[in-house]
Amino acid sequence: MSEPGSHEFTVASSEDVHIGRVVGLRVDEIVMPGGGTARREVVEHLGAVAVCAVDDDGAVTLVHQYRHPLRDRLWELPAGLLDTDGEDLLETASRELVEEAGLAARRWDTLVDVAASPGFTDEVVRVFLARELTPVPREVHGDEEADLVIAKVPLTEAVRMALAGEIVNGATVSGVLAAQAVLSGAEQSRPADAPWRDRPTSFAARAR
Repeated sequence: MSEPGSHEFTVASSEDVHIGRVVGLRVDEIVMPGGGTARREVVEHLGAVAVCAVDDDGAVTLVHQYRHPLRDRLWELPAGLLDTDGEDLLETASRELVEEAGLAARRWDTLVDVAASPGFTDEVVRVFLARELTPVPREVHGDEEADLVIAKVPLTEAVRMALAGEIVNGATVSGVLAAQAVLSGAEQSRPADAPWRDRPTSFAARAR
């Protein structure tokens, strides 16, 4: 058996179970350190971006929207799937900010990359910090976006909501905490075009 931390988990075989519009489910047979194999169910995802838009008064824009798997409305950052072929990450983030919040931003930085649940899915969300905001007309697409409730909340209140369990969306919790760290001067953000090592690629490659 190899030393701990040195084994290469190769894929002996892979079977597609379901391929949908935005996710796919496959089962991989993985070679384990002891020489045997283990089955791993993997949900492939397009990946997504989220936007922590903070205005000059220190308020962050949140949207309240229905999420069917949880059968509840959640407070979240404006966000969207990377489902437009050839669209730059920042273009997607800018478009989603307009569509969901009616805002445009002049200053962009990268806050965090969040692996949603790496035990079974390759979904990773990049969270941007957007500043120098101006209101623009919203571009509502579909009934779901028409049902959104938009609110501006002091960033300190958003942090309190996250710590109190009132915000549970992973990218939103991570985003507001990271924004507080950056805007307080405790930490530094990354450039808007920072490399994204763990961006999901498997599901997008199927479409190509």
